[in-house]
Amino acid sequence: MEHPQIVGWAHSKFGKSEDDTLEALIAGVVPDALDHAGIGAGDVDGIFVGVYNNGFSRQAFEGALVGMAMPELASVPAMHAENACATGSAALYAAMDYIGAGRGRIALVVGAEKMTATPNPEIADILLTASYRAEEGEIDGGFAGVFGRIAAGYFQSHGDHSEELAMIAAKNHLNGMRNPYAHLQKDLGTAFCNTVSARNPIVAGPLRRTDCSLVSDGAAALVLACPELAADFPRAVSFRARNQVNDVLALSRRDPTEFRGARGAWAKSLDEAHLDILDLDLVETHDCFTIAELLEYEAMGLAERGQGGRIIRDGITARDGRLPVNLSGGLKSRGHPLGATGVSQHVMAAMQLAGEAGEMQLPGATLAGVFNMGGAAVANYVSILERVK
Repeated sequence: MEHPQIVGWAHSKFGKSEDDTLEALIAGVVPDALDHAGIGAGDVDGIFVGVYNNGFSRQAFEGALVGMAMPELASVPAMHAENACATGSAALYAAMDYIGAGRGRIALVVGAEKMTATPNPEIADILLTASYRAEEGEIDGGFAGVFGRIAAGYFQSHGDHSEELAMIAAKNHLNGMRNPYAHLQKDLGTAFCNTVSARNPIVAGPLRRTDCSLVSDGAAALVLACPELAADFPRAVSFRARNQVNDVLALSRRDPTEFRGARGAWAKSLDEAHLDILDLDLVETHDCFTIAELLEYEAMGLAERGQGGRIIRDGITARDGRLPVNLSGGLKSRGHPLGATGVSQHVMAAMQLAGEAGEMQLPGATLAGVFNMGGAAVANYVSILERVK
């Protein structure tokens, strides 16, 4: 089966929005995505919306919000997906299945989240809904505490890698300086990220504030078309492969430093695409915490277990390295509005492949990988994208 292709997109500025509701965030990207693709509302056969919510908004039934944001779409079949921090990719893959099954030929995918209006203690509690609460619900620090435990376990087995985590943070913030959509456009530098201070305190375990992604508001949208129609669009980015692999929810029933599900998703997608990891020109990966990006280096096959720190030290994932990772700044700099993240990652990769990434642009990029995960590497999505035209 040929995968549907990305033919248009839109992306809001991520950050703290004082006034925008979830509905307003969606309204801010949907018309622009349709315009970018060069289609009207009447061309859309199905709508797929990714919003995590779970307490961030009193308004649920998010699939119907697209029709509120753009009344011309009110009669188009719409649905809502949720899969923790991989919610955006879940909506995207559902839309691809819809087109692949022949139910429609053009689909609109929207990912959005309004987080910053929620008090910090409530945010921490909401984020823990993406963990196994029966065992992990009382971890101090919320989801940062979960990844703090993962980092502590990794350090215990493989030594202190605090400096490598600081290098990852600094790399992504430097990349984010080029991204006009990024929440935090500031070059922090490795020294600042590696120093515990009043401005960079310990948050959980060995993780400092600069090791943690940002609480953000934002939205992103994609337009998908079946290959027959995509041939007539001015731009098209195809999926050479796409796979989801899950792992056990409870940390107690697996080695949480292995990222076994992520490894499996990468292996399946690279095999399906007939590629090795270094055949890719760039990767957008899920750096909710810097320890996650380090573990993902190992999961994607760049390094053996325990050797992920070598990858950042050798500059392999730098902008001018053999495999640039998170040219957009990643979740660390771009921000992490949960439902929007997976859609945003695919938009960032598609922009690169279409040559429309502006100051972020990596010259000559034709192949990109995207990794988006829900929970602590529980729901793992890997897409291999390729420029068609």
